[in-house]
Amino acid sequence: MTKLSVNINKVATLRNARGGNNPDVLRVAADCERFGAQGITVHPRPDERHIRYQDVRDLRPRVVTEFNIEGNPIDKFTALVLEVRPHQVTLVPDGHDQLTSNHGWDTVENRTFLTDIVGRFKEAGIRTSIFVDADQRMVQAASECGADRVELYTEPYAANYARNRDEAIRPFVDAAIAAREAGLGLNAGHDLSLENLAFFHQTIPWTDEVSIGHAIICDALYLGLQETIRRYLDCLK
Repeated sequence: MTKLSVNINKVATLRNARGGNNPDVLRVAADCERFGAQGITVHPRPDERHIRYQDVRDLRPRVVTEFNIEGNPIDKFTALVLEVRPHQVTLVPDGHDQLTSNHGWDTVENRTFLTDIVGRFKEAGIRTSIFVDADQRMVQAASECGADRVELYTEPYAANYARNRDEAIRPFVDAAIAAREAGLGLNAGHDLSLENLAFFHQTIPWTDEVSIGHAIICDALYLGLQETIRRYLDCLK
């Protein structure tokens, strides 16, 4: 079964726009779980423009499904993850001023660094995933870094889905097969939506987890959060 992890960063963005605590990210996380989501994802950035480091600390004892923290493993982020000890950490090569994630790691070029940081997290009992492009070489090198999983960066799939979905998903199938053959678990995320998620899942059914945030929050404005999560879960049946 492919799990749905809801990224609640956009909820924090809305809260931060006015100050105060409305909407309440802790309540939204609990509601997502109550409505059927099997995980909660957060991506704290150094400028804390959406999820704040304190949010991560507050969420940890309240998340009853799976807690996934993603981000660039700078010293501050690494210390937070080792303090909080989520179920999973996803390593993402974000720049400090990056609007959103737009590429995966070069796991060949950064092998020494990634091997060291993966080892530190695994020693702490934290499952570690590396965010990569749909490139078999990068997937194999992630395995050599000691990662437990890779997360495929799916924006290129989403961007090309309407034009030719079979062509769009082909490199992702190849990368997913490479992950399976390397003994890696498989996650996916970025721009997955109600339009393209079902086909992705039908084609790569051994995906362990999808992490979706922006599309879920946008859909919830029209459908409501409970109905939105139900529809995303239906895509994963």
